Amino acid sequence: MLIIGCDYHPRFQQIAMMDTDGGDYTQLRLEHIKEAEEFYRSVACRPVRVGMEASGHARWFQRLLAGLGIELWIGDPSAIRAAAPRQQKTDKRDAEHLLQLLCDGRFEQMRVWVPTVEGRDVRQLVLHRHRLVQMRTRVQNQLQAVALNEGVGRKPGLWSRRGREQFEQLPLPAWTARRRQENWELLDELERRIEPLDQAVAQEAQRRPEVVRLMTHPGVGPVTGLAFTLTLGDPRRFASGKQVASYLGLIPAENSSGGRQRLGHLTKQGTALVRWLLVEAAHRAVQREPELGRWYRRLAMKKHRSIAAVAVARKLAVRLWWMWSRGLSYEQLRESGSHAGATR
Repeated sequence: MLIIGCDYHPRFQQIAMMDTDGGDYTQLRLEHIKEAEEFYRSVACRPVRVGMEASGHARWFQRLLAGLGIELWIGDPSAIRAAAPRQQKTDKRDAEHLLQLLCDGRFEQMRVWVPTVEGRDVRQLVLHRHRLVQMRTRVQNQLQAVALNEGVGRKPGLWSRRGREQFEQLPLPAWTARRRQENWELLDELERRIEPLDQAVAQEAQRRPEVVRLMTHPGVGPVTGLAFTLTLGDPRRFASGKQVASYLGLIPAENSSGGRQRLGHLTKQGTALVRWLLVEAAHRAVQREPELGRWYRRLAMKKHRSIAAVAVARKLAVRLWWMWSRGLSYEQLRESGSHAGATR
């Protein structure tokens, strides 16, 4: 069997390879993509295991190894770095370190969950829609700024047909009129592109029973439910709601010692998109669930509205995980009297 420690970079990879049958050891630098593809195709006839740190820009590499039937282990970068005995860092030493962890059996304890190919592709749908929505919001802010400067303070009403007609008929200087016109055209184009993505997200959500159950919770729509399930992957990976909140970066950093607790800002680990969606869902949930709304307002008066919103988002994340892991709808969660549905 060939065991390969792969120090992956966007343009190349440094590998340290051990042949367990003959004991041969090799170090190679493989340029992406052609040279690396040729090498892995040449060794695919034998059992091969590759270990690498979790990294971005590697989807093509994961697809290549999966297509060749090569086993790929992906490890937690922080755990891998913590196990390094030396302070000197080079690409060759990093590859050797990964190979040593694989040969010693320690790498298996550092493996991270990897989504399926389909799951990664649906994530791209959610992310692409989110980016277009962000662009739409920026364009709307531009139009809102022009309208307010010209005394048209319609705010949400600006996007109605009557508000748009009123704004378009307003006489403006040449460059201001051009800014208005081109931003309206951009907004129309973005709306045209976002609409089919909304439909695709809704279809993906409807064909997943777990997402349909999560959508029964007030404030949770198809985008939030789909992004939440795609990010967590499998609810059985988490033993408690605290682990879910930590995975999503919704807990404070801590540096406590000597009997004194010191809490910092949010860790913000994990995907920022899901955190943002959960906070948005929390703002909607406090308006639709009276008990949660009272808890939010009480905390907002003691702390701050932003802190209260994040606290509700954390509670919402725990609730959604609980509903998913137990196969419960929102009403069933409330009837069960679970602590996940309680507000204290």
